[in-house]
Amino acid sequence: MIDATQSSLPVLYSFRRCPYAMRARLAVQSAGIKCELREILLRDKAPEFLEKSPSATVPCLDLGDRVIDESLDIMLWALGENDPENLLRMPQDGFDLIAESDGPFKTALDRYKYSTRYGSDALDERATGAEFLFEINGMLADQPYLYGTSPTLADMAIAPFVRQFANTDKGWFDDQPWLALRDWLDRFINSQQFQSIMQKYPVWKAGDDITIFP
Repeated sequence: MIDATQSSLPVLYSFRRCPYAMRARLAVQSAGIKCELREILLRDKAPEFLEKSPSATVPCLDLGDRVIDESLDIMLWALGENDPENLLRMPQDGFDLIAESDGPFKTALDRYKYSTRYGSDALDERATGAEFLFEINGMLADQPYLYGTSPTLADMAIAPFVRQFANTDKGWFDDQPWLALRDWLDRFINSQQFQSIMQKYPVWKAGDDITIFP
């Protein structure tokens, strides 16, 4: 912790359990870019955060001269600054796969996990989401990561949502014949990178000492 008056770092508004915030933290950590982390309570959002975030959602990165309010844009900005793990070294198809995950798969995930809220059929939505997971499982049949022997942006961008899908009904997920997908997800969850970004942070309020991340 350092005094709040001493920082000119980028400010990353985050929420530990949000998959979008997870992937933003993964990219910022990989890039080695020091930020001031402000953990936000989603049910009681700090007014300073609401002033900065056009969407009022995390993650939100305040660079001083501009604000980046979308998680994938934060990932691309951070890795564009520094990409020591070569996460951006993936085919263009990787962006299409991320779009599929962020679009139809995420819609099915939400309507599966929160079926009461959406008035949806959880089993139908689970089946729709599973189609995407079987697609990923096929990609992983002969390689440990989506595009080869090392992780790329696609792995980091998609895995937090697969984790959320799996945790909705872990027993059912583990019973499915997608062994390669399960191995990939386990490798992600148990990685040092993921464990590092999942430590708990105090909820931020104006005037607090600064939490540096990573």
